[in-house]
Amino acid sequence: MKRRDLLKGMAAISASPILTSYALEGNLVLGKHDALIVVDVQNDFLPGGSLAVSDGDAVIPVINHCMQLSAAKRLPIYATRDWHPADHCSFVENGGTWPKHCIADSPGAQFAENITFPDDVIIVSKGADSDKEAYSGFQGTDLSDQIHAKGIRRVIVGGLATDYCVLNTVYDALANDLDVVLLTHAIRAVDLHPGDGDRAIKSMMERGAEVHDGLILAD
Repeated sequence: MKRRDLLKGMAAISASPILTSYALEGNLVLGKHDALIVVDVQNDFLPGGSLAVSDGDAVIPVINHCMQLSAAKRLPIYATRDWHPADHCSFVENGGTWPKHCIADSPGAQFAENITFPDDVIIVSKGADSDKEAYSGFQGTDLSDQIHAKGIRRVIVGGLATDYCVLNTVYDALANDLDVVLLTHAIRAVDLHPGDGDRAIKSMMERGAEVHDGLILAD
């Protein structure tokens, strides 16, 4: 990880009144019962994509750094992705909220070119049923079973977008009796309504998630 790339990720984050109310200091020590969940860092959610999240690509250097340290400790890394059929219920054409995005096997559904997943990354596809929305990586998948089978007790979460798929993945992780650390420099919000991202972070914290900037990790 080049320092300038990591600093780019730091500089790009917006100053959030929610986050600046809390001290995000000290090392985040990764242990043998931890896993990293990378949420939906896909082309359609990045600048130029059909459902682009503002500044979405700024999460990539931070996530790459976290993956590098996780891989060094042989910790599981899960990458969730939207993997929609063309007639998915979330699309405006079908009465949903969003433009067409992340259609299975399309370029927009592919992971960002410059995200450096290890060879043993575990890919979790969601939203593959036409009539079911799936913001959470746990919804309609076996992610919970996989995590518990490995004895994981805590998940470290970053990705896109704060106020939808990150939010719901964190909710479900907590509901599945997992501790959660939210990497605040590794998330960005859609903010369909101004302030949605901050409200999502506050809600996750109120439910028990811890927050960390993800920039000071223990090797």
